[in-house]
Amino acid sequence: MNTLLPVTPRLVLVLVLLVLAGAGVSVLGRLGHTRAIVTASVRAAAQLAAVSLIIVWAVARLPAVLLFLLVMYGVAAATAGRRIVRSRAAWWAALPVGAGTVPVVGLMAVTGTLPMKGIVVIPITGIVLGGCLTATSLAGRRALDELTVRRGEVEAALSIGLSGREAALEICRPAAAQALVPALDQARTVGLVTLPGAFVGMLLGGADPVHAGAVQLVVLIALIAAEAVAVLVTIELAARGLFRP
Repeated sequence: MNTLLPVTPRLVLVLVLLVLAGAGVSVLGRLGHTRAIVTASVRAAAQLAAVSLIIVWAVARLPAVLLFLLVMYGVAAATAGRRIVRSRAAWWAALPVGAGTVPVVGLMAVTGTLPMKGIVVIPITGIVLGGCLTATSLAGRRALDELTVRRGEVEAALSIGLSGREAALEICRPAAAQALVPALDQARTVGLVTLPGAFVGMLLGGADPVHAGAVQLVVLIALIAAEAVAVLVTIELAARGLFRP
């Protein structure tokens, strides 16, 4: 495993160069994300270092596993909410993130598909949470943008007798539903364009390709199901005006 990606000073140098390259492109292209690229990279390094140590301690203790999952859920909800709206209304994002994650992970746990071991529960739940985070933030942002830009069409729908919720749904649903496209594209192209982390990780851990492929397939289908629920709930919240500042 170490021969694949040896952790050496050279690796650190490459990472620094990649961060500088990303920031440089942002500056030259006036993308407006120069600082975000640097801070996100630094945070990723620090957080992964800390989480690596915490997971080693937590996986063998059920209360610690549950606490770790709650922290992950809180961060996912807060991040998705901030992407949608910067106000107290952002906390509504906790609803779609949870609505997508809990039933899917719960089904896998109840059926025995997901072994109740910290070393398995934490990463699988994290993958599903991450998918719901992305789907919620994209759907919410697209929904609010559509409702703002096409406000006249919403008012026209109201004038013909539709309720506020119905009018908003007619306008924002098609655009917000596009938040499902990344998950669908990932499933369509798996093995042809990308080899996802769960699959590669299991292979590197010594699992045979059949079992690694089965686990990855479960993860991909779980992501689609969870994100579909998250997008649906997000659109409903946006249509009811709950994400308004």
